[in-house]
Amino acid sequence: MGTLRDLQFALQLKIEELRQRDALIDELELELDAKDDLIRRLQDELDRLRLSAAGQQRASSLRVRRKALLTEPVTVEPKLVLQNPPISYSKSQESQRLIESALAENECMKYLIRDQMRCLVDSVYPITLKQGVSVVQEEDNGTQAYIVEEGKLEASRAGQRLHIIEPGMMFEELALIHNHTCSTTVTALVNSRLWVLEGQVFQKIMQRNGLAAITQSLDFLRSVALLCVFPEDVLMKVSDALEESQYSNGDYIIRNGIPGDKIFILSQGQVKVLEKHSASEESMMASVLSRGDCFGERGDDERSMSALAAGDVTCLVIDREVFEKVTGGLGNARENPTNKVILKADEDGSAFGETSLCSFQVLCNLGEGQYGHTQLVHLKSDPSCKFALKTIRKQLIESPGQRERILAEKHILMDLQSPFIVRLHCTYKDARCLYMLMEACEGGDLWRLLRERGSLQDNAVRFYAASVLEALHVLHTKDIVHRDLKPENVLLDQRGYAKLTGFGCAKKLGSLHRAWSFCGSVGYQPPEVILHQGHGLSVDLWALGMLLYELLSGSPLFSGSEQLKVYTAALKGIDELEFPKTISRTAAHLIKSLCRLNPSERLGQRNGVKDICKHMWFEGFDWEGLQKGTMTPPVKPNVSCVSDHGGSSLLPETHIEAALDNSGWDIDF
Repeated sequence: MGTLRDLQFALQLKIEELRQRDALIDELELELDAKDDLIRRLQDELDRLRLSAAGQQRASSLRVRRKALLTEPVTVEPKLVLQNPPISYSKSQESQRLIESALAENECMKYLIRDQMRCLVDSVYPITLKQGVSVVQEEDNGTQAYIVEEGKLEASRAGQRLHIIEPGMMFEELALIHNHTCSTTVTALVNSRLWVLEGQVFQKIMQRNGLAAITQSLDFLRSVALLCVFPEDVLMKVSDALEESQYSNGDYIIRNGIPGDKIFILSQGQVKVLEKHSASEESMMASVLSRGDCFGERGDDERSMSALAAGDVTCLVIDREVFEKVTGGLGNARENPTNKVILKADEDGSAFGETSLCSFQVLCNLGEGQYGHTQLVHLKSDPSCKFALKTIRKQLIESPGQRERILAEKHILMDLQSPFIVRLHCTYKDARCLYMLMEACEGGDLWRLLRERGSLQDNAVRFYAASVLEALHVLHTKDIVHRDLKPENVLLDQRGYAKLTGFGCAKKLGSLHRAWSFCGSVGYQPPEVILHQGHGLSVDLWALGMLLYELLSGSPLFSGSEQLKVYTAALKGIDELEFPKTISRTAAHLIKSLCRLNPSERLGQRNGVKDICKHMWFEGFDWEGLQKGTMTPPVKPNVSCVSDHGGSSLLPETHIEAALDNSGWDIDF
């Protein structure tokens, strides 16, 4: 045991050691604070770069013009489709469960209903792959999707491994939506067993399911005494306008003394009808209605009867005004959404009877399309008379379906007369090309306006949206669906008025009031187009909502480099999405009302664009001024004069074979 001095010395050593440790801790804490500060600064810089990259990505999405996807036109024969189900392949219950699970977990296929899922499971067939064999190659035409049951596969791009595909996983599902160019190579790492889903089979299953629902609806409507006299096309319009309403036992469906503006068709349950002949009498039981019975059709200014639900009841309801419109003459095709007469365009044909391609001089190139290009031209005899000449190269129109689309575009445009739709004056042809002489809109398009300004103010968007509504009213009155509404297809004339163009996807609907082709621009297609469920006029309502969002926010609601992710986002819908602050509450309400997942619930589906015009976002808008052309447009385009464009001859005169097209377009390309 040491002396006191030894103990004191040892204590001082410990104290010095502790002091040094405290100093080291302080030094380390300072160093840690400096590193924390560096991390915060780096994080701030990273966030800034991410925001900048996001902004650049949004701007890039506007800088790249979107091209419409066009598959071959689909002609559906209901009887053939319904009588010829897809081939079924036997499989064990375990395999069925694996396939169902893979479909249910897939971001696109999980939206299928039970019958669609069952048919798809039945239709898939097995293949086996040996180790090292590729089932998909980059740049292949993708027409099939696959589900792995056994084994393991590797997805790669340009020789670089991307990920491993294991049992229960699905890949290449984009092929179910439309044919595409494969972006990856998929190779079996071990002997593997796959289930194959054919894209065409998937599409036929969806068509068959949609046709079955339509047939069931038409059969029911034909059993209704009020409707059985109408043809199929009218019944389809009635069906599209019907809204399903549920009632509980004892609920009043119609109450005595209340004005009647709706017609009811009993779909399920029973309804008691009570009548009274004078105000002093009590209501007496008059009848009991059952499935297929119609009531409220007499149109009394004030109901002289009451209708009560006897148990749970489902009724199909239609506004009387809509019913009379679709069953009694369909209204005046010249009438616009607010019952004003649309200004008539120039009379067709006669002014161009003496012209040929030699009559025009090229001023500049306006743009490139899928099958050719469009040029600004003027008459040599009158330089102030300018047109847009769309040139279509015959060699690029390879299939009968493509020719069918070109002819349909011509016929549709020739039939349209509206100041809000770009006018087709006449057509020409020569040995190599077809030509469409169209109204010139030198103010550019809304895509370019967005690129220059980022986003637009409410008053400007309201003006352009109203113009589009006027155009859609003319189209929809004629049962024509546009199917490619987007900023690129809304042109501005010299004054700044908007006109709808881009009719390459447009279609005149038939008796079933449905189209089945996959077409339109990615990000603007509604769920029923993506899933091949059959679509009608309401696809344009969805696209109008997408257009409003893009004009108000400056970027598309659904966009990205991967098409499948864009489709997946659209299938989820927009109800849960938060809109940017640049979009007001009323505008957001309108957009969401137009973009309901169920087409029958979209604003404008039942009463047409008239209902959209009445939305509170349009409150105070000068519809009459727009229709008469007296409104001041929000943007005055900067249109260059003719001398700024220079000028060149269109084609050598010896190349011209025909002048004005006298139906030759339709017969001989």
